[in-house]
Amino acid sequence: MENRMAILGIFIHDIEQSEQVNALLHTYGQYIIGRLGIPHRDREVSVICVVLDAPNDIISALAGKLGRLPGVQAKAQYGK
Repeated sequence: MENRMAILGIFIHDIEQSEQVNALLHTYGQYIIGRLGIPHRDREVSVICVVLDAPNDIISALAGKLGRLPGVQAKAQYGK
């Protein structure tokens, strides 16, 4: 299966979910090129941007697993 590049945007509204988010990212670590995390304390949200190089089904699976966590939103944007 062909790899694609994608940017995965993650919003963590429930800080207690951070451990589960990090565990999932660790599980998919072989596909992660880079990661940037920004806590926005005024809005009580953390934002993580993850750049992936992976098959489409892997990217979708990770985004889906993250999005099913309570208080977490995840969306992937694919490159050409």
